[in-house]
Amino acid sequence: MASGYTMMDPICLVENQNNQLTVNPTALEILDKISQPVVVVAIAGLYRTGKSYLMNRLAGQNHGFCPGSTVWSETMGIWMWCVPHPLKPNHALVLLDIEGLGDVEKGYSKNDSWIFALAVLLSSMLVYNSMGTINHQALEQLHYVTELTKLIRTKSSPSSGEVGDSAMFLSFFPDFVWVVRNFTLDLKLDGCTISKDEYLENALKFQVSEDGLGTLAKTDVDTINSGVVPYLENAVITLAQRENSVAVEKAADHYSEQMAQRVSFPTHMLQELLDLHAACEKETIAIFMERSFKDDNQVFQTKLMVTSAFPSHSETCFAPIVAMRKLFDEMEKRNQQMMEEKEKSFKGIIKKKKENFLLKNEEESLKYCQAQLTQLSKPLMEGILRGTFSVPGGYILYSGEMNKVEQSYELVPRKGVKAMEVLQNFKQSQAATKESIIQADKALAAVEKTLKESIGEMIEEMQKKNEQMKGEIYKIYEVKIKQLIEKMEMEKAQFMAEQERILNLKL
Repeated sequence: MASGYTMMDPICLVENQNNQLTVNPTALEILDKISQPVVVVAIAGLYRTGKSYLMNRLAGQNHGFCPGSTVWSETMGIWMWCVPHPLKPNHALVLLDIEGLGDVEKGYSKNDSWIFALAVLLSSMLVYNSMGTINHQALEQLHYVTELTKLIRTKSSPSSGEVGDSAMFLSFFPDFVWVVRNFTLDLKLDGCTISKDEYLENALKFQVSEDGLGTLAKTDVDTINSGVVPYLENAVITLAQRENSVAVEKAADHYSEQMAQRVSFPTHMLQELLDLHAACEKETIAIFMERSFKDDNQVFQTKLMVTSAFPSHSETCFAPIVAMRKLFDEMEKRNQQMMEEKEKSFKGIIKKKKENFLLKNEEESLKYCQAQLTQLSKPLMEGILRGTFSVPGGYILYSGEMNKVEQSYELVPRKGVKAMEVLQNFKQSQAATKESIIQADKALAAVEKTLKESIGEMIEEMQKKNEQMKGEIYKIYEVKIKQLIEKMEMEKAQFMAEQERILNLKL
């Protein structure tokens, strides 16, 4: 039960009004708050026999359930009282006080059957309360319970290899205790003193008279016609659905918790995530199988009652029993189909959770790789904006920077499953820039080539002009020299003539 939570007074769990049974929502809310293991003790019996008094004693109180002192039945429906277990720590004791059976004022005996069936299905221990002795009327009223108890006892004594199945079976059906108050008879049988248990076992022996087979057949047909069997079918299916729904929820929560704890996103390789999934899935299936009400290896309990509770006779004598067997076979088939659908649903939940983890792993890998690549490519992007690669040979420079980015990205650890995809997307995003740099590089190379050719032609032209100028200057120089030589020769001749004249004069 929730820590520190105790019901001060009982509350009606199943209301019985106008021969209709309804579940009290407030009581369900109280049960939903219980997280501890529970021991459910239900008490049934004739009305006005002190059942409420016994339940108050079990609760350790002298009040709570209302014992009556008149001929009117005080308890209607099923009343519930949740208290701490007096002997088992961290356990809750749920006491169920059942509406008294056989109240003549109700005038609707079938309603007693529904109340009794609920007591069997809801309790882990069923107490039948009677007064004075174990009489024939009480035995008739308890026929259903004794047959079910005999079936439970047969199942609780498994043959080799069936211990686990038997334990599962007993976890869903109650033990049976018969309380006889104010017992007045001597405990003797055939002149010998017997124990209380031996007296009860003798009283519960199945006696078959001459017309026993006919009575047995009529009882079985009446059981089918009464609607009790379909009710039990619905109860088992509902129980299986509830238990398996809880099992699926618990197992799925375990899978989510373990995957969240063990997986470090993004995983380095996809196989790493798949290995963790396989380990968690194995644990999850084990939890589901432990908590589920699975009938795969457990033969449906009502079929055991048909095949083991009756001796072998001809099909003609047991035509109603054969009909019952067919009905139970159909019930088992439907229950098996329900279990298979629940298993598919369970596997679908795990598959969906696995897909969610795979998707999360991809998302984390994508974000991580994009962030790393953005940081590593920052110098490259800045160079593009500055026009670093808009020069002749710019594509070679650009390719070198791209190679540096890829090499650095390759060294980043735990990039995950989206590593290659992010790199390819980055390259694809750079495709237009790359093509622009290539075209600019080609254009600049063509311009440079044209410029070089033009400069070469200009130099060659200048060289030719220099040669021409040199030839003209040389000719002018030769004329000048010739003229100078002629002048010098003439002046020399004049000088020699003058000297000769002077010498001649002197002479």
